Amino acid sequence: MDHKDLEVWKKSMDLVVSLYQITKRFPDSEKYGLTSQMTRAAVSIPSNIAEGAARKGNKELLQFLYIAIGSLSELETQYLIAVRLTFIEKEETFEKQLIEVKKLLLGFKNYINKN
Repeated sequence: MDHKDLEVWKKSMDLVVSLYQITKRFPDSEKYGLTSQMTRAAVSIPSNIAEGAARKGNKELLQFLYIAIGSLSELETQYLIAVRLTFIEKEETFEKQLIEVKKLLLGFKNYINKN
């Protein structure tokens, strides 16, 4: 399975780009704090999808999908922290992307679980 053909991978890549654009507006003092944590969590999502897709079987793929789901939850929490700290205002487009990637990840996980 080529991860680049997976819709969940494509959408998670878009999420990474959006996140980088958002964190550009963070205070410089957060460069090594929240900005770093958020970018690592975001990059982890498509990276784990890719790594899981490259593995031999569904059991390993599922393991990496669970990691990607965890990274997405981490990113969502960090985004909400950034909003609460007023580093950014709520970003409706980004929130929609988070929801879309979450739905795709959970759907893909459920599909692989059944097979």
